[in-house]
Amino acid sequence: MFLAACGGGSGEAENSGSSNDEGSEETSEGPEVGQKELTQPYVAWARETVSTHMLGALLEMVGYNVELKQVEAGAMWSSVADGSADFHTSAWLPATHAPYWEKYSEDIVKVKQVLDKAPLALGVPSYMEDINSIEDLKGNEELGKSVDWTVTGIDPGAGIMQNTQEAFEAYGLDNWELTSSSEAAMLTTLQSAAENKEPIIVPLWKPHWIFGTMDLKMLEDPKEVYGGEGDQIYTVARKGLKEDAPRAYKVLEQYNENYDMINEMMPKVHAEDQDPAKVVQDYIENNPDQVDKWLEGIPRE
Repeated sequence: MFLAACGGGSGEAENSGSSNDEGSEETSEGPEVGQKELTQPYVAWARETVSTHMLGALLEMVGYNVELKQVEAGAMWSSVADGSADFHTSAWLPATHAPYWEKYSEDIVKVKQVLDKAPLALGVPSYMEDINSIEDLKGNEELGKSVDWTVTGIDPGAGIMQNTQEAFEAYGLDNWELTSSSEAAMLTTLQSAAENKEPIIVPLWKPHWIFGTMDLKMLEDPKEVYGGEGDQIYTVARKGLKEDAPRAYKVLEQYNENYDMINEMMPKVHAEDQDPAKVVQDYIENNPDQVDKWLEGIPRE
């Protein structure tokens, strides 16, 4: 049974290995279950809500009880590092979550890159035709006054918020201020501004369902404060999880994503307000071949 608790391209992984490595118990029928109770923290961002519920459902299929804990970004990282949680699939590296990785890398293992090219930037509605680069904000009196010299941000612990503060310094945006709220509040403000064709500047990233419902553009970032072509997204785990829950770890090693998959599910959860557990269950039922790849060599219960 997997629980939701309220609270705050595939690639090669580092520090991971196959389930046949020393310390990972495996029988002829597949890896052992080991520790049955798992905790997976996540922040209720667009992709992360879907991906977290998907991994929870897959692990449930192979014999685990997974508690999904919605938290803030800092708690997501610290709880895995101190062992009070087991893993999360929300590590945006090398740029966005660099401070968290630097702080906790000795206690956290990169299990698997699950998605390549996850770009971040400041963004605006496409009707703001004269604003195409972060450089266009510097000294732009007309734009600054029209938005009260404000970039409308999300939760303060998010990596993209730290990137934006760095962008202010890198581009000399001395007059600008970054406000914090939540992703949901930012999107509501963005949609309201767009309905009236008003100027607005927000942090944006892909994958995100909002690009399927609004005509938006990400501003050029010639200084690559936001990581150039984009981060990669990793699943990371606490040290010792491979030995404690070999079957779960193998699922994490085999799980990956692509834009088609994420873009199919995100609007259902965030735009249509469907239950994410139902959305991922429908995907599982409709895509058995993909599920077989994720769970190859792993007994189901």
